[in-house]
Amino acid sequence: EKQYKHDYEEIQCIGRGNYGAAYLVLHRGEKKRYIAKKVMLSGLKIKEKEGAMLEVNLLKNLDHPNIVTYKQSYFTLDLLIIIMEYCEVGDLSYHIKRKIKNDSFFEETEIFYWFIQICLAVEYVHSRRVIHRDLKASNIFLTGTLTIKLGDFGISKVLEKSNAAAMTVVGTPYYMSPEACQSQPYTAKSDVWSLGIILYELCTLKHAFVADNLLGLVFKIVQ
Repeated sequence: EKQYKHDYEEIQCIGRGNYGAAYLVLHRGEKKRYIAKKVMLSGLKIKEKEGAMLEVNLLKNLDHPNIVTYKQSYFTLDLLIIIMEYCEVGDLSYHIKRKIKNDSFFEETEIFYWFIQICLAVEYVHSRRVIHRDLKASNIFLTGTLTIKLGDFGISKVLEKSNAAAMTVVGTPYYMSPEACQSQPYTAKSDVWSLGIILYELCTLKHAFVADNLLGLVFKIVQ
């Protein structure tokens, strides 16, 4: 962590999760902003620590213009810090909320341009035998040139065999596929379902499936 503090200045905390936080940081030498994702390893089970390490190795090996770029990482016994590209224009969820507030919609050409880039990113990760498993508007970012960047591979699963299936239930309910809701194995098709939900949301500014509670939502998705 000492080396991290030597290299980077923390500007502000931009989000917190169960196991850590994300910070906007400034590289002291480059004078360039990045995102530092801090994962607390103390108290984590061995499997969870392995999951954090898997994310680092996964990010290192992904190289695509529509995927958030990994820069470097720092390790201590209790802490993992992952440095990633900063997407200064925010995520799609933020832009959807702005459109709702302004009572306006995205242009068709805009949706088309973004959605093609999202699909290219997903096609790439699938070609690397990775399923994202948590595709949603808040995990899709925009740069200053309005280039799409797919991020947050925190619960991605590397498939050792291309026909293998991951069994655990993860993901955000609005975007979850029928098989995920029924605790059936995940495949790349689960990501494709989520892509459809994202496209619907970009076009209508609404979730495709809405209910008063989780059980009702799951029922609608499965039906």
